[in-house]
Amino acid sequence: MRKTLTTLALSLGLALTSAAQAQPDLSKLDKDMAGPRAQVLVLGSMHLSQLPESFDPASLEPVLERLAAFKPDIITIESISGEDCDLMARHPTVYDPESTARFCSHPVEAHAATGLDVPAAIAEVNKTLADWPADPTPAQRRHLAAMFLAADDDASALTQWLQLADTERRAGDGLDATLVARLGDLATRDNESYQIAARLAARLGLPRVFAVDDHTGDNLQVPDAEIPAFGKAIRAAWDSAAAQKQPLRDREKKLTERGDMLGLYRYINRPDVRSIQSDGDFGAALRETSSQHYGQRYVAGWETRNLRMVANIRAAFRDRPGARVLSIVGASHKPWFDSLLGQMQGVDIVDVEQVLKAE
Repeated sequence: MRKTLTTLALSLGLALTSAAQAQPDLSKLDKDMAGPRAQVLVLGSMHLSQLPESFDPASLEPVLERLAAFKPDIITIESISGEDCDLMARHPTVYDPESTARFCSHPVEAHAATGLDVPAAIAEVNKTLADWPADPTPAQRRHLAAMFLAADDDASALTQWLQLADTERRAGDGLDATLVARLGDLATRDNESYQIAARLAARLGLPRVFAVDDHTGDNLQVPDAEIPAFGKAIRAAWDSAAAQKQPLRDREKKLTERGDMLGLYRYINRPDVRSIQSDGDFGAALRETSSQHYGQRYVAGWETRNLRMVANIRAAFRDRPGARVLSIVGASHKPWFDSLLGQMQGVDIVDVEQVLKAE
């Protein structure tokens, strides 16, 4: 018995000692890192498609000027890549076809014009960019724009299109009249991926932008019969926090009506504003009391989506140590992006308030 008790005590002591040991502090892992540090700027954005018809894209120019001064090498957008859209389309029993159709363009016209499906077009894009010249010809830009459209990467196609002289924005080299019309439509569409990301990338001479959105992780398994209850529970949670969010909405509305987009972007990126919004949405959902725990499941899907989006951003500059990265995303994502990206080795988070500060 004595031997058994001694052995038990020894085992317990070892377990307690192990538990008491401090966990590795990964925040200091890169303190002696050789080489440059990446600079990542997360711009929380309004969804421009939701602004009133009076919105004028020209009012974004002060925002574009300040972002251009940051000189990003890589720009990421809240859009699903052609690769992921192709994946979702190939698994209709896993991903609801209606949702896939809402998030993805399914480039039937580009396929007809180029003869390439999405996987083949992605391969052609990668091959072309691997040998992309410093001063591409108009024909090369038109060809790459066509490949991007076929790869379901509209924002990158527009990036190439906007770098063409007006006289060179025509059919040819893979672009037919239908695709030319599509590019013209994209150039006027109220969407931050086009009016901010693509225009900025074109201004800086970048070849593309990177789509990093992901809706595979928030594909919640809610039975059809429970969907009304799920929606009711989440809406009720949001309504419970409506009073705390109303002053923020009022301020955003005033700035929008004045056409002060710089002021609006500075406001919605403020930490105190984002804190109130996060608590009024996701904090309120976590306080939701349904027996099915709908609120917790909603937040779990949201966090999984952010984790996968951030992984896509990290992949966009994994081969570019010291890159300057601009990530343009709906403002609700910003606290998660800043927190998760800030944990990456060799990465510094840039203060967006300093970048957007008034002159």
